[in-house]
Amino acid sequence: MCNSMGCGCGKSRCSPMMIGKILLIVGGLNWGLVGLGMLLGKPDSWNVVHMLLGSWAMFEVVVYVLVGVAAVMKIVGCRCKTCMSAHTCGTDGKMTGGM
Repeated sequence: MCNSMGCGCGKSRCSPMMIGKILLIVGGLNWGLVGLGMLLGKPDSWNVVHMLLGSWAMFEVVVYVLVGVAAVMKIVGCRCKTCMSAHTCGTDGKMTGGM
């Protein structure tokens, strides 16, 4: 069984995918807070990215673009050697693939 062997299925990822994961979490939390702010009647005051980078409009735009790129990377997936050689678990829980 893959989980009992502790092979770390899906945990071996390249740096761009890890950065993308962090960006997706930050972007998701930011949009959740914007939505909550809209429900409370103050949408602009809950935008954390704007609060932190509002005075630097170009950096704010770069963050939004990077979050979008991270979403596309997540949809398409990564084809680098590190990600392709990571162990994956089959539907029966046994290891497939190899290093």
